[in-house]
Amino acid sequence: MADNNNLYAGRIAQIRSLGYDAVIISGTDPHSSEYPAPRWQQVKWVSGFTGEAGDLVVTQDHAGLWTDSRYFIQANQQLAGTGIELHKTRVPEEIPIPLWLASRFPTKPVRVAFDGLCQSVGAVKTLDKALRETYGLGGYELIDKADLLNDFWLDRPAMPHSDVMWLDEKTMGETRREKIAWLRKELEKKGCGAMFLTSLDEIAWLLNVRGSDIDYNPYVISFLLVTQRSVIWFVRNVSDVPEASDVINADYAVLEEALEDRHEECGRLFVDPSTLNYHTYKTLCKYFVDTQIEFGESPVILRKAVKNKKELEGFRRACIEDGIAVENFLYWLETSVKSGAHITEWDAAVHLNSLRAQINGYRGNSFETISAYGANAALPHYSTPRDGSAEIKPKGLYLVDSGGQYLFGTTDITRTVPMGRCSRLEREDYTLVLKCMIDLTLAVFPEGTAGCQIDALARRPLWVTRRNFGHGTGHGIGFYLGVHEGPQSIRQNFNPQPMLPGMVTSNEPGLYREGKHGIRHENLVLCREEGKSEFGTFLSFETLTCCHIDTSILVKKLMNKSELEWVRAYNRVVYRMLKNRLSPEVARWLKKKCR
Repeated sequence: MADNNNLYAGRIAQIRSLGYDAVIISGTDPHSSEYPAPRWQQVKWVSGFTGEAGDLVVTQDHAGLWTDSRYFIQANQQLAGTGIELHKTRVPEEIPIPLWLASRFPTKPVRVAFDGLCQSVGAVKTLDKALRETYGLGGYELIDKADLLNDFWLDRPAMPHSDVMWLDEKTMGETRREKIAWLRKELEKKGCGAMFLTSLDEIAWLLNVRGSDIDYNPYVISFLLVTQRSVIWFVRNVSDVPEASDVINADYAVLEEALEDRHEECGRLFVDPSTLNYHTYKTLCKYFVDTQIEFGESPVILRKAVKNKKELEGFRRACIEDGIAVENFLYWLETSVKSGAHITEWDAAVHLNSLRAQINGYRGNSFETISAYGANAALPHYSTPRDGSAEIKPKGLYLVDSGGQYLFGTTDITRTVPMGRCSRLEREDYTLVLKCMIDLTLAVFPEGTAGCQIDALARRPLWVTRRNFGHGTGHGIGFYLGVHEGPQSIRQNFNPQPMLPGMVTSNEPGLYREGKHGIRHENLVLCREEGKSEFGTFLSFETLTCCHIDTSILVKKLMNKSELEWVRAYNRVVYRMLKNRLSPEVARWLKKKCR
């Protein structure tokens, strides 16, 4: 540990040697991806922090990591001894990086550097506004230094390149040409002749194309320019990319040349500042004046969130196939541990992954499997170590959060499993979190209701007992795309996006007691129309996930009649749907679990 601390201290010293007042190191990539490829895992390289969300700031006298409540425990552990201070986000006392920097320096001018390839236009504009309000024009300087760490990170990984897979209408329910025609009409409504797309999931959805440039996400690292006359895909190693008659392939590195040739064809250009990186934006500005660039949220985000009939068929199939794998895993885990076998968290994760890999159409996991026993489950995004992971014993609680990528859909499921005798507190917490999930599942709400307006339904059973959890309750799920997508969410943070029929969202309340245990129950739910009355149209949720919920440790006196009936009915459906696809011994085991 001491050697690692010296390593990270040395890297921070190298950054300070650049001579800037502050350097911002982003946790994302040139496409604002949640899961960046190793080349852009800069925060990890500098600090050792491995969480999926975090930004680092290094000044001459301070180094700080900004991350949210999912990673507080993890950050405290991984940053111990490095000299890097944790700054908490998504809490009432939060001080975001722009405001923190705006109050940090007594003398001017202040020089703040960042890698513009990994900072969105929106983030830089927010930073610029905060510094201007404090230091005034001329009192600060923003310095875009692309690939800022290259001089120090000598063994930095290269840009990834994977094979490209084109998907057809039979799989997607819609052709690439139909999607592009829709986008062109949307651009006409905005008075724009073209759109420059940078978000990898949007490009993958629009082109019906998939790859594996990023772990767990079937994306191809690229940019896309859509005009009223042409579609130009900027992707690496174009000679290896299948040619499509309606798509022009251009190398990832020739963006500037293409803009020089085609900027007149584009007319007014639409871009999304939340995903367009600042360095590329400056390139666009060479060919488009401010009045020729229209900023706004990409229309693709909402369009791909509302799944079509073929996609929903795929989701239902994926949840059945995935449920079979998870049931086989849970049977193996319970019988192995009861028999006295030495099973670690890592062993369990490997076995679950192997069961998913047997499914026809499997293309990998949708995120790193969280396999956590006992106190380790108190870290919501626990990273299971290959070496030295905890043994799963026949007592207490084990949490497994996992998912698969399939040609026909994406899954995300969490089950908290009683391994044997559980304490009164474990039983009580387990029951209350399940009540939270059920109460959200049973929600009926009017059309136009946003996820943030129903989030309280998934927290009330905890709130009334003075308990809570710090992460969101639900996120959108892509169709053989990212396991996390918007624009909808179910969380306390204000998000005006209404829930719409066709949206697939996770339902995953939790509770975490540091040093004791962590509990999370998660199903995927489909928003659907419930019915109409003189008061309008009402919506509800259909549960897609098909895997039983263990009722053996429920404190039934804490549950009301409708909650108890829901879990009984759900388990009966699971058994009926899966029994003929399981071996006789697993089917008998599941029947007992579903009584």
